[in-house]
Amino acid sequence: MAHHDERAARDHHQEDRRDQHQERHDRVDQRERERDEEGADEAEENGDAVDLVQAADEAVKHGGKGSRTTPEAPCPRRQTGGNRPRARAFGGRNPPQRAVHSPSRDHNMAASAARSAMWRTMRSVRHRGDLMKLICDRLSLSDALTMASGVVASRTPSPVLLCLKLVARMGPTGGSLEISATDSEIGLVLSVPNVDIKQEGEALIPADKLNQIIRACDDSTVTISVDRTLATISTESSTFKVFGYEPREFPGVRKPGDRVDFEVAAGALRRLIHRTSFATARDDSRYAISGVLVDRKKTQLRLVATDGRRLAVAVGVCKGGEGDTTFIVPTKALNALMRLMVDPEATVRVAREGNQVVFQVGDAGATATLLSTIDERAFPPFEDVIPKEHDRRATCDASELGGAIRRASLLTNEESKGVRLSFGQKQLTLTSRAPEMGESEVRIDGIAYQGEPIDIAFNPTFIMDVLKVIDAEQVVIEMKAPNKPGVIKAGNEFTYVVMPVSLQ
Repeated sequence: MAHHDERAARDHHQEDRRDQHQERHDRVDQRERERDEEGADEAEENGDAVDLVQAADEAVKHGGKGSRTTPEAPCPRRQTGGNRPRARAFGGRNPPQRAVHSPSRDHNMAASAARSAMWRTMRSVRHRGDLMKLICDRLSLSDALTMASGVVASRTPSPVLLCLKLVARMGPTGGSLEISATDSEIGLVLSVPNVDIKQEGEALIPADKLNQIIRACDDSTVTISVDRTLATISTESSTFKVFGYEPREFPGVRKPGDRVDFEVAAGALRRLIHRTSFATARDDSRYAISGVLVDRKKTQLRLVATDGRRLAVAVGVCKGGEGDTTFIVPTKALNALMRLMVDPEATVRVAREGNQVVFQVGDAGATATLLSTIDERAFPPFEDVIPKEHDRRATCDASELGGAIRRASLLTNEESKGVRLSFGQKQLTLTSRAPEMGESEVRIDGIAYQGEPIDIAFNPTFIMDVLKVIDAEQVVIEMKAPNKPGVIKAGNEFTYVVMPVSLQ
């Protein structure tokens, strides 16, 4: 009996100790709940709690293994305490050391630390004010916005695709503003250097309004500050407040890899695009002729475009490896690339990555990266279209020929949209006739001509288009027969094939 009483007294003493630990634990729990409620009320008053849930989640993640948080329960709460009945398993006693050394206690401590960190972060944000603030040169920003706006979708059911994403950040060489735009097929990321960053952050602002505001102002500098989705754009004399969207809703632009297939000077590439993109088709479902073919073989770079009735081939040089590169780029992407190549001495690095092509323009500090999907349909076998031989050859002044074509086309219409070119020794006569309108005749004297006389008719628009992009004083026109394609050349770097038209 004495032994039994001694054992009962020992058990009673251990149970009293557990009760004391449990009471102490409950008091800590109560204090934490009161602190949580005070913090939640404070957050509700200031409207910052939703944005900082992630900070609490990160603290829990690094502080303990706890359960995954949800928007409904951003901070995990301890489920032990005086408001639940104490377990009486194991013969009517609590599990040994359960209340003192519970595995969930480390998680509860981490959760408490996370909540405290969250409230501290809220207070710092509240005192900090703007979530992004910068001051930059207005003209530099206006140029960048104009470039980026060319990529923004013109029609889309998604309003975020009508916006530009701005990211202000500090770097080793100073502050910069990164501007991103996409229409889901073309993506552009460009940087504006030498920006005074007051507060790093990001914003998503409608492109048209932002561009219009910056262009309309006449001050030298502009200040942009963003608080959540409200952007304030101010100068010395004007202030605008524009509603935007949450930056996380922007689909983003994929970061390209380090691969480079070839490099070309911006001025040279711009010239090649200018000489070919005008000849693309507006729309075609059979062949990929609504874009421009980029064909590189070692150090030779060719750009080719056609709409089925005319063909433009421009040739240049590049720096690249031994392999060949071929892809088709949409015209919209090339138009955006043209706006980026302001400095003709800048280097353009080109790489094909899967079904996308990447153009990187400029060097560190003022770079622009354009990504575009590739049209993977077949391009027509254009080399078979270019005539290999000719019987007649004329050399004309490009400016004089353009003026004569323009004057002769004044008396043409949709039913009779053609100008007849009559080549003879040292003379070219251009004539046109339209029912119920009249007729015209324009002569050019002093041309160099080889071969028998020939009469051949062309669509005047097709001739005027090519003469606008040829930056040469003299052009060569090669012909074989009135019903065969004519070829216009400017040196060895440009070839233009145009189909003749039939005149009644």
